[in-house]
Amino acid sequence: MLLIHCPYCEETLPEAEFAHAGQAHIIRPENPSAQTDEEWESFLFIRSNVKGPHYERWRHLHGCGRFFNAVRDTVSDRFLTTYKAGAPRPDLETLTGEVK
Repeated sequence: MLLIHCPYCEETLPEAEFAHAGQAHIIRPENPSAQTDEEWESFLFIRSNVKGPHYERWRHLHGCGRFFNAVRDTVSDRFLTTYKAGAPRPDLETLTGEVK
């Protein structure tokens, strides 16, 4: 069972309390109607599929209901950190001790 820390509630709870909401830090186009079909397809569907630390968005579904971001290692399935939505990305070098 995965345990996930909600940065708003300050609680670490089972994964069943949360819902995965995709890749974090995806920026919506400023003028969506000006996007080509290919650009819109890329925005909606094309995401990173990294091996290792990955920035993700989660929602504390059965708690505060708020969205937050997390860095999860896709190899070990271990959460390296969670942080409030709108906060800058944490430095991977600090989290993992590896130089990227």
